[in-house]
Amino acid sequence: MSFSEKDRNLQSKPGKPFPIDGGAQSFAREISLALKAEFGGTPASLKTVAQLTSSNERAVRNWFEAKNAPSGENLVILMRHSDLVLRTVLGLADRQDLVVAVGLASLRRQLVDAVAAIDGLPLSPE
Repeated sequence: MSFSEKDRNLQSKPGKPFPIDGGAQSFAREISLALKAEFGGTPASLKTVAQLTSSNERAVRNWFEAKNAPSGENLVILMRHSDLVLRTVLGLADRQDLVVAVGLASLRRQLVDAVAAIDGLPLSPE
């Protein structure tokens, strides 16, 4: 039995560059760095990301090792759960204005949490 010429190609053919400087390897590397910084590089972090995206752990390991990048659907899920992945994608898209906005929203959440922690402290008698 011979293979049909209409079979799907699982990998892109050489010579078709990715539309950002550095190509697809740069994109996969940047996403990998963001995933490692956000979730860590432990086996537990691989499982966490696999559960978040409903993906195979082997596929997630390939993302962490920058062998492949997540699909668009999985990338959206990761951006929903990770500000760092979101900022990385916005940075690659050269949208620095939105990177600043995401940073401000993250800082606001931290401030709200800090105020809540302060409000929860018991008052000491003077």
